[in-house]
Amino acid sequence: MAEAKKYAIDVQVATEYLPEQSDPEIGRHVFAYTITLTNAGNVPAQLISRHWIITDADNRVQEVRGLGVVGQQPLLQPGQSFEYSSGTALATPVGTMKGSYQMTAEDGQQFEAAIPEFVLSMPRILH
Repeated sequence: MAEAKKYAIDVQVATEYLPEQSDPEIGRHVFAYTITLTNAGNVPAQLISRHWIITDADNRVQEVRGLGVVGQQPLLQPGQSFEYSSGTALATPVGTMKGSYQMTAEDGQQFEAAIPEFVLSMPRILH
């Protein structure tokens, strides 16, 4: 049981539609998201890379992979959090994102931190 708690990253997400950067007439819907990562495990862990799966309402899928987040590879001590903001554009007013962060613990163990699926939605589109 203690082993499961050893490597644990909590991922929280907040989203926002950006009307000033969007143009629905041409199918451009821009969203910002803020991610808060908290090391819920008991060993320091560093975020190495990310993998996103972004799906719009027409079921078009974009996959994004890259090192770090916003140019950083934060090292999180147990209990420490790291927050960053980024964004994406969709051709539809609604879509979803999910994925994972690839982490390396201080003891050399590599593990994934799942990013639960979340909805991107233009205001007043979904109830």
